[in-house]
Amino acid sequence: MNQFITLALANGIPLDTLVLVLILPIIVTVIAFFRQVIGIKAFGIYTPAIITFALLATNQIKYGITIFVTVIVVGTLTRFILKRARLLYLPRVAIMITIVGFSILLLLFVGGTFNRTGLASVSIFPILIMITLVEKFVAVQIEKGGRAAVILAFETLLISIIGYYIASWHFLISAILQYPWISLLTIPINIFLGKWTGLRISEYFRFRQILKPR
Repeated sequence: MNQFITLALANGIPLDTLVLVLILPIIVTVIAFFRQVIGIKAFGIYTPAIITFALLATNQIKYGITIFVTVIVVGTLTRFILKRARLLYLPRVAIMITIVGFSILLLLFVGGTFNRTGLASVSIFPILIMITLVEKFVAVQIEKGGRAAVILAFETLLISIIGYYIASWHFLISAILQYPWISLLTIPINIFLGKWTGLRISEYFRFRQILKPR
């Protein structure tokens, strides 16, 4: 290990914390690349990053995906039901979070009943992160419509899954523990991405009829 890492461990900083903090710049840079170059929008940059770490905190990624999809489906159905009640925004979101929370509790109960111990023992950290996604989801539904919100939700999930595999890549973890300064290389990469003025890859498909040579 690098001397800095060894010193940090000797001073009581957990190894998992060091790894996550050092990998965070790489994860957010990957998200920025997907947004700026490929054109996958997702829910900003913070939400995919935090969901990536929520997936890491679950016992298996399939359980994290199950919780995520449950939150989106129940949140969509609840908003549709509450739409006719004409409630103010915050009370409506509070009701949605309550219903989503009980839905996740039911999901964990079902997991325990069918001996899916990995699902039943998911810690509170990833569950809370997934549940709080409801507010972001509702805000996008109000602003851009239900279809756009669902697309953004699954784009967020896609980027988060990619981030999960990057953050759990043993070669990358070993490299970062040996050379922590690798994370600083994301700064010039982001400067390059910040000056990106070309078309996104998704836009080449979107405007392919216009871009065809005549």
